[in-house]
Amino acid sequence: MPLYEHVYLARQDVTAQQVETMTEQLKSVIEAGGGKVEKVEYWGVKSLAYRIKKNRKAHFSLFNIDAPAAAVAEMERQMRINEDIIRFITIRMDELEEGPSAMLQKRDRDDRDDRGERGFGGGRFGGRPGGAPRPGGDRPPRPRRDDVPAEEAV
Repeated sequence: MPLYEHVYLARQDVTAQQVETMTEQLKSVIEAGGGKVEKVEYWGVKSLAYRIKKNRKAHFSLFNIDAPAAAVAEMERQMRINEDIIRFITIRMDELEEGPSAMLQKRDRDDRDDRGERGFGGGRFGGRPGGAPRPGGDRPPRPRRDDVPAEEAV
């Protein structure tokens, strides 16, 4: 049977218990269609990058599914009907990953910075070490329009 990774977003208004109930209902749809859900992860309430159906946050849940396409299609049909589910995506995979997903893995601060350097992010001071000024000093201020003589302003 094909393998799928499925993520759905539920409205922020619903409780975590209601999301768990929805997850169990969707899991039973897959099992009734002859498939099985290998892994279920609840990622919690997270902020959305942009508003979806007037929601700024959502409950995120992940399924790893081993099921025929008809069972997945039926699950997606029921998700479209449910008003509490605001978005979902199903991706066919060659193999399902073992262990916790990237969203649940705890990452150490040092692991995120592969270069081994810190504080060179390019923020307010242009990414110079320790906020040092540019070599040769700062640039002179740009002349304002009223500082330029009338002959040169043409």
